[in-house]
Amino acid sequence: MSWSLGNYWYLFLLLLLPLLASFLIRFLQWRKKKREIFAGSQFHDNLFEKSSGFTKFFPALYLLGTLFLIFSIIDLLNGSEEVKSTQKLNNVIFMLDVSNSMNAEDIDPSRLTEAKNLMLATMKKMNNDKVGIVIFAGNAMSIMPLTTDYNSAETYISGIETSSMQIQGTDFLKGMQAAAEKFKNVSKGSRKVILLSDGEDNEGNDNAAIRLANKEGISITSVGVGTDEGAPVPEYVFGQLMGYKTDANGGTVISKRQTEALKKMAESTDGTYIDGNNINEAPDRIVEAVNKKSAGAETMVKSQNANHYYQYFLAVSLLFFFLIYIFNPKKDFNV
Repeated sequence: MSWSLGNYWYLFLLLLLPLLASFLIRFLQWRKKKREIFAGSQFHDNLFEKSSGFTKFFPALYLLGTLFLIFSIIDLLNGSEEVKSTQKLNNVIFMLDVSNSMNAEDIDPSRLTEAKNLMLATMKKMNNDKVGIVIFAGNAMSIMPLTTDYNSAETYISGIETSSMQIQGTDFLKGMQAAAEKFKNVSKGSRKVILLSDGEDNEGNDNAAIRLANKEGISITSVGVGTDEGAPVPEYVFGQLMGYKTDANGGTVISKRQTEALKKMAESTDGTYIDGNNINEAPDRIVEAVNKKSAGAETMVKSQNANHYYQYFLAVSLLFFFLIYIFNPKKDFNV
């Protein structure tokens, strides 16, 4: 057991003691001088109320009373101890597909909007986990560091569009590389990626992404958005719909969710695949999947059973002021 200060920031109040002592000394000198000006010392006993010998100690009692009052405010503690507590904590990267196919509207209002809403809904159900965000298409970048500040995430997420990534395409490996970089200072047992995508990998790097995830100890929870029937891919310029993506022959491209690819990425990394089209159920399932094999992290916490001693200092302080009151002939606190 050790001693500590409950409110150590109030130590600066001790600076009041020299000021109070200086004030009392100057006041007593001033009062003595005024009495001598008013009448000679031989008349003082008749003109002024005679004080007891104990009153000479009043200034010291004032200083001691104030000192113990300050100590009661600081609050001396004894008995607090550091205890090791094991908590399940995850470091979670939301890896969001922002390729043009995520603009498809087979999910109302679009796949990308659905994925962003899933991210926000999932974060609201998380506890203590650190979260970060990586967006990817033909390239990848981190847009939010690992943090427990879930409120700030909404600002980052609201600004995500398919135009956020200049190099288009879909490359799972690029996204996984960006996520692995963010995990470099995180223990492997708590590295989790929530992949939100329609599953289309134009680069064919899904197997390479799986190998990297396994090498880095990353578990993938893949969340599929979009339908198996698919939908045309809108093409926007400065927010204006210019038409729909076409192939080399001029036919309209139909983008379909590649469920099997997303399942393979999850199952190959000891993760779980979740259908993200039902926003009412998916967030709970995502959180459950992420917590399935959470790593235990030891943290040091101070127990709250410390003994407080402020009341003893307060009692002594009140005793000094009570003595001043009792032994003062006028029954007040005048020096």
